[in-house]
Amino acid sequence: MREQETSFIRGTVVLTAAALVTRILGFFGSILLARYLGPEGIGLLMMAHPLVPMLITLTSLGLPVAISKLVAEAEALGDTAKVRRIVQVSLMMTISISIVLTLGVFIGAKPIAALILADQRAYYAMLAIVPIAPIVAVSAVLKGYFRGKQNMKPLAVSDVIENTVQIGLIAALVQVLLPYGIEYAAAGAMLCTVLGECSGLAYLSLMYTLHRRKSAHKRQSPALSAQLRDTQSQHETDLAPSSFREKKRTLLELLQIGLPFTGQGFIDSIYRAIKPALIIKSLAIAGIGTAVATKQYGLLVGYAFPLLVFPTFIMHSLSTALIPSISEASAGNNPKLIHERMEQAIRLAFMIGAPCTLTLYLWAEPLTIVVYNEPEAGRLLKLLAPFFLLHYFEAPLHAILLGIGRVRTVMWNFIMSTLLQSIAMFIFGSEWGIYGVAAGINFGLCLILLLNFIALAKQIGFAIELRPYAKMSLSLLFMGICGQGAYAFLQNEGYALQWALIVSVTVAFLIYAMSLTATRLLTRSFGRDL
Repeated sequence: MREQETSFIRGTVVLTAAALVTRILGFFGSILLARYLGPEGIGLLMMAHPLVPMLITLTSLGLPVAISKLVAEAEALGDTAKVRRIVQVSLMMTISISIVLTLGVFIGAKPIAALILADQRAYYAMLAIVPIAPIVAVSAVLKGYFRGKQNMKPLAVSDVIENTVQIGLIAALVQVLLPYGIEYAAAGAMLCTVLGECSGLAYLSLMYTLHRRKSAHKRQSPALSAQLRDTQSQHETDLAPSSFREKKRTLLELLQIGLPFTGQGFIDSIYRAIKPALIIKSLAIAGIGTAVATKQYGLLVGYAFPLLVFPTFIMHSLSTALIPSISEASAGNNPKLIHERMEQAIRLAFMIGAPCTLTLYLWAEPLTIVVYNEPEAGRLLKLLAPFFLLHYFEAPLHAILLGIGRVRTVMWNFIMSTLLQSIAMFIFGSEWGIYGVAAGINFGLCLILLLNFIALAKQIGFAIELRPYAKMSLSLLFMGICGQGAYAFLQNEGYALQWALIVSVTVAFLIYAMSLTATRLLTRSFGRDL
């Protein structure tokens, strides 16, 4: 039980730290690419890039989540044979699909390029990225295995290795290929992505092998516990090949969870593809010209949204650690632990999301002026930020529903909210322009949270302690007052805008951290898990 308590928050912290490092590395990688390739080369990369999520969706089949959930459940029941069978079946299925898909893309490369590439010079970049399919397929299985084991360190280290190797190769290879033409340099950049994935897979494979050997050594130790002695015969069965019937049952369990994710991925891809045209059309109905509409759309998705989503990597890490933790508690029929994890996740979502949201709201225009030199983007950011706090709550609710097995519910909630959000964006945008589009996005955020909340409340109930949230709200109040006071003082003293922004935001977060420490919210909520 103690091990269960320590794994959840610790896994979240490890994944969050790795996500922050990879974000920083990715930022430097994008700078290198921009310097080496220029706008033209980046354009060629972006033309070939849409093939990547499509390949990943088709090869993974939603299995990473399915594997982590089923492995966690099998671990809770002590069924090591099923854990082994899950990995075997997943590898066979994903490798087979990815090989067929890769060969199909290579064989049909010319027609595919003619269909999806506006500039045929991106053909070589498209070919260079195709081999990523089998690599990602195997990596997805191993990552799902480690998630199910609630061992997040291999995932975190592999992500850092991938990005580090990719940046090093970009610095070395792209410059060598540039004299041969921009199209070959772009293809080299894509190849660096593939080789980065290879390095991450190599590390995951090594850790998987070591983990298996360590587990086998523990089972063979003379100091076996009475429980392990009783289950030794079951382990010996584990080492023998699983029957066809067992593998078929495992395959069906994997697909039952994974296929809804695949469908959700395709719906999301379609939505992302039609969203630009939908927004531009609604703005045209509102009487806004194409050039202005395109600029406003750019302000929304290229300026406001990157600032909104940047802190959310923390919630992605939380959700990744939460799914196997909830699955294990569900398999062990431990509703108390499920509710404890749910309360921790919701509290952490508010503790992180609220100060980020408050910062984006109070400093919206200074942020967009300093970062982009676009004050108009600040007005959009200010409209979106308060509602985007709901996204921080939606992520853990989504993960909890997956953990208790409500995969189809998650899929249908996503489809319904996406459809209604699209309608709302079009109607509101036709009436109020780009601010109406933002209102439609806010409507979608409210709807998906409401649907997932209702589904979760019906399934397991929902109860939270209000006192910690009252304390955090007071901490946020102090944060806002002190931060804005520091900003006004520095502005009046004649400091440059960027320094006034940096110092005042730093003061605000320091006040928030001090308030949390003074009220002992961190130690009371998570101290025993760290």
